[in-house]
Amino acid sequence: MDAMRRQEIAASYQELNEDGEHVAEHPEPMEEGEEEDDNQDTSSAILPVLDCESDTNSPSVRFSKTCLKNVFSVILLFIYLLLMAVAVFLVYQTISDFREKLKHPVMSVSYKEVTLYDAPGIALYPGKAQLLSCKHHYYDNIPPLINPGQPGEIECTTQRINYTDPFTNQTMKYALIVQGPRDVKKRELVFLQFHLNETDQDFSAINYLLFSSFQEFLNSPDKAEFMKDCESSYSSWKFSGGFRTWVKMSLVKTKEEDGSETVEFKQETSVVNYIDQRHKPASDQLFFVVFEWKDPFIQKVQDIVTANPWNMIALLCGIFLALFKAADFAKLSVKWMIKIRKRHLKRRSQAVNHIS
Repeated sequence: MDAMRRQEIAASYQELNEDGEHVAEHPEPMEEGEEEDDNQDTSSAILPVLDCESDTNSPSVRFSKTCLKNVFSVILLFIYLLLMAVAVFLVYQTISDFREKLKHPVMSVSYKEVTLYDAPGIALYPGKAQLLSCKHHYYDNIPPLINPGQPGEIECTTQRINYTDPFTNQTMKYALIVQGPRDVKKRELVFLQFHLNETDQDFSAINYLLFSSFQEFLNSPDKAEFMKDCESSYSSWKFSGGFRTWVKMSLVKTKEEDGSETVEFKQETSVVNYIDQRHKPASDQLFFVVFEWKDPFIQKVQDIVTANPWNMIALLCGIFLALFKAADFAKLSVKWMIKIRKRHLKRRSQAVNHIS
């Protein structure tokens, strides 16, 4: 009996030794699918898995390469989240700026150079004053007066018209329409002289207004209505007796929101005292006025919208593309984290089973 027990125990020890040698020589191979998944996952994305256990096979206490890689992945994910927040803010700011620019267009001013202007119309309201002379001169050269206060040559194109006051519709107004200068390069000017024999007013002055085109006035079928519209649309000025008033005109065209264009005159005036050397009664008064273009530039004003919709669309497309890329990255990162965590736990359980 003792001999048989010794033989059985010896056979059991031999089997254990053979099993241990078999396990040592033939360890359990890793599945081929898992190895391919590891290569694919590590090459496709970096996942924020904080598995910072030290390498059990290394005797020194340090972070493994995987731990350092995962720490860097966490930092990278936070950067992606920050960029997403900045992208959302840029979307909001871009839309707000575009709406603000649509509400508040910017005034654009440009200048167009011309050699010849369309001759403007000069509407004068002399009242009891008489037109003595009207001449065109060039290069700012006005010859000395001959027989001032006496009728002279009238070389200008003029029209006389009566119409009712557009503001009262009761008072009749008398206007003398004179064709203005055209040639700005030759510095053409129009020189007019008026004479007022007597007046019962304390101050003597003649009103005038400027409108854009004398030819439009001539072509108008209803000149009285044309002058009423001009008086309602344009500003009027005055020049006083006993002085030579020099008016330098400039033209401003403004484009309205509905596409229509309005014309406005700006002017600079200089006044020079006239030294009257005639023997005249005290009530006699002379008026002198000169009309000339200031410069050959027409000023054009229009409101423009600086917001470019194509720029905004391109910016929004780039922002949304960045958002989609960041969301896709976060989705893949979560999947990769779950897969790697499961694989790590599986390997750990296998190691515990081998030890036990």
